[in-house]
Amino acid sequence: MPVLSARDLEKAYGPQTLFSGIELTIRRGEKVGLLGINGTGKSTFLKVLAGIEPADHGTVERRRGARILYLSQEPVFPADKSALQIVREAEHEDNLDDNARTYLAAEMLERLGITDKDKNISEMSGGEKRRVALAQILAAKPDLAILDEPTNHLDADTIEWLEQYLMSSFRGAVLMVTHDRYVLDTVCDRIIELAGGKLYEYQGAYGDYLEQRAVRDAHEERVEDNRQNLLRREKAWLLRGAKARTTKQKARIQRAEALIAVGGPDAREVLELSSVTAPRLGRTVLELHDLSLAMGGRTLLTGLTLHLRGGERIGIVGPNGAGKTTLLKAITGELAPLSGEVVRGTQTKIAVLDQGRSVLKEEWTILENVVDREGAHRTGAGVVKFGEETVEVRSYLERFLFDAHKQMQKVGSLSGGERARVTLAKVLTQGANLILLDEPTNDLDVATLGALEDMLEKWPGAAIVVSHDRWFLDRVATGILAFEADAKATLYQGNFSHYRDIKDEAARVRSEEARTKRQESKAPAGSAVGSGANSDGTPAKKPLTYAERIELDAIMEKIDAADADVKRLEAEVSDPMLYTTRAKDAPRLHVAFEAAKVEAARLTERWAHLEERRDAKK
Repeated sequence: MPVLSARDLEKAYGPQTLFSGIELTIRRGEKVGLLGINGTGKSTFLKVLAGIEPADHGTVERRRGARILYLSQEPVFPADKSALQIVREAEHEDNLDDNARTYLAAEMLERLGITDKDKNISEMSGGEKRRVALAQILAAKPDLAILDEPTNHLDADTIEWLEQYLMSSFRGAVLMVTHDRYVLDTVCDRIIELAGGKLYEYQGAYGDYLEQRAVRDAHEERVEDNRQNLLRREKAWLLRGAKARTTKQKARIQRAEALIAVGGPDAREVLELSSVTAPRLGRTVLELHDLSLAMGGRTLLTGLTLHLRGGERIGIVGPNGAGKTTLLKAITGELAPLSGEVVRGTQTKIAVLDQGRSVLKEEWTILENVVDREGAHRTGAGVVKFGEETVEVRSYLERFLFDAHKQMQKVGSLSGGERARVTLAKVLTQGANLILLDEPTNDLDVATLGALEDMLEKWPGAAIVVSHDRWFLDRVATGILAFEADAKATLYQGNFSHYRDIKDEAARVRSEEARTKRQESKAPAGSAVGSGANSDGTPAKKPLTYAERIELDAIMEKIDAADADVKRLEAEVSDPMLYTTRAKDAPRLHVAFEAAKVEAARLTERWAHLEERRDAKK
């Protein structure tokens, strides 16, 4: 049953038509992902469907009684209410009493990382407000949730919870714009794409979309090749001076004119960053020695030691507020450490892409921002250095999908994704060999993310990336620096999936150990150990059997061999080249490394147990 149906929708801003002739139906319980290059009108399309903005033409029909809620990128709330009040007062499909509403609201806020639930909404950051708005929608359980970038400002663990909640617990339909490809692949059963003002539909999740899109592109390419061949033949016939007297000849001319009028398929705009290079790095790139950081009187990090080498790309993950951005500020020298030392190489040149895109001047145009000169379009834009190329600025900006008209637009009027592209364009002209990226994937479309990933994979310098985007980290990271409990950060070699596998295995082992201890505590006295006891009531030591004495004599040699295996495998998984030249071997080596550590620990524990019983008397 349809929750929402759009018919022949059209919307334009001034001379630019964002979309026209749009047809879309969303049915009960469907999970739909909306893709499209930044600036194509995705957010405007969502607002039209939600009834926030009117369409210029066409209709949007909503099922009678259906509740449709919209998550804006910049939500607005009454200034005098707390987060808990806002979520508790959300309209619910069920008739809940006050206690149930309060419990549900508090739980949803907790899940989305809002710990101070009584904090006034006016005192919250933009990211916190978005999380409150998302909690409000999820708690209300609407028939259709229209979500514009719901994963922005969420950490990786929270995003994993959200995708599971949307997939298994949220009964309403969902239409969302998100750059998180794991969410698209896990949650969605249909993908729609806004391109060239038209809407294209693909059945299935993100992986299915990629396959179907490739087939469609190949078909369009064949159709265009056939059209061009026919055009060349018809043009040659016309140039030979054929007389257009007969009905047959007139029909052929009309057919040629029709082919010309049809035009080819819309060219897919692709960001091109593959030629970016970096100045040569020195022997020392970046070193952190026993670094500790604090902010607002709270210790965020203690005792971090890290040596960054050329070619390494370190992804930083952890809960919001853990200190990830603070670490980047310490690396650049913007913030002094509480203790420890930051050593930057003499040839290390740093460029930063920060969350707030603070390098941009709102009142300047795109072109002026990139060349960092007001009035550049009047005095001559000049050239920029892009990798090893010297490129005319206007041509350079076209690589970032800003045509000549768009380059004159002020940054303050741009969408979030367009601002991110301008910042990226500006940062990459700085000739850096160490780039620090703080949540670079926020607001970027999937195509731009792919181009950025390709660039980083080929990047000859070094990079440190704070990101919650698991797909992005899986593609680019050679190591994961995870902010964990007690103000500690641990470096795990490999990408995000390798890091997650290690953490999951550690959690499984802890769970198994806890289960064993519970079983032992419930076991009848004397059931696991001999019933003998010393005079002080402690269990008596059981003497070694003949076989155990033989085992004890040989066990030290086995421990030495196991320790050697651990050291060898640790060296292999710690080698950054593993993840660039032998990535397919990494999962196997990680499993072998963890197994070797477990075996070494088992043998050591067995030796201690046997040694303790060596002198026990029968």
